[in-house]
Amino acid sequence: MKTEQIHSLTASFEAHARQTESGVEFWLARDVQQLLGYGEWRNFTAVISKARIACEVSGYAVHDHFVDVNKMVDLGSGSQREIDDIMLTRYACYLIAQNGDPRKPEIAFAQTYFAIQTRRAEVIERRLLETERVSARKKLSETEKELSGVIFEHTGNADNFAVIRSKGDHALFGKSTQAMKVQWSVPDKRPLADFAPTIILKAKDFATEITIFNALEHGMNTESEISREHVTNNAAVRNTLIERGIRPENLPPAEDVKKVERRLASEEKRSLKNPDGLNNASEE
Repeated sequence: MKTEQIHSLTASFEAHARQTESGVEFWLARDVQQLLGYGEWRNFTAVISKARIACEVSGYAVHDHFVDVNKMVDLGSGSQREIDDIMLTRYACYLIAQNGDPRKPEIAFAQTYFAIQTRRAEVIERRLLETERVSARKKLSETEKELSGVIFEHTGNADNFAVIRSKGDHALFGKSTQAMKVQWSVPDKRPLADFAPTIILKAKDFATEITIFNALEHGMNTESEISREHVTNNAAVRNTLIERGIRPENLPPAEDVKKVERRLASEEKRSLKNPDGLNNASEE
């Protein structure tokens, strides 16, 4: 396929056929039909039917990616007629292309184009989730540092922080910090939180924030007072999670947050050198 044709098809798919509504992108099947070189709507709907099945088999809700709509079209007589159409997500377009005739140049292009674009969206989503987790870990570190300071000022013993945090972990997980480290295969010298999923990081941070507030508000001056407060708060957070179907000790560990930080930093440097580096990152 010639470079000029690739540029032309890219512009057609991205600039001319792609539409947005309330910030949501979509393509209309009648437009995609023409872009993919299908002259007859009935022939194209057969490909769409295969794509719907592929969507369902993949575990996605078909109605989230294929939305039946009606639209008015102009007739030669100057009047209008209502016809059926389908709003398609980028993923739906990808499935349609995958179920089309690869001998058509347009189909061959679309298969590659939407595969890359769908993967690009997945990479962006992954980065956002990883960035959120790194931020949550940093926030917990800051909150625990603040609690450590409060404990030292109120009890005069910096060692009390480790004891209080350990009791909080037991209240949150229903088992000791060490037991969770064994379960998650956390190295002895690494904090449990470095391998905790985002929701656990935020849960621990919330409980710790409440402990800090109440310790200051009520002038708690002993390890036992602050421990009871921290245990109560972690137990309350645990109960909330369980009520929502989330049992903290049953969650799988997350990737080492330090490794995630290094990867994000590396990808950031690469993207500064190469604005199109996202595609390269997607291959890792």
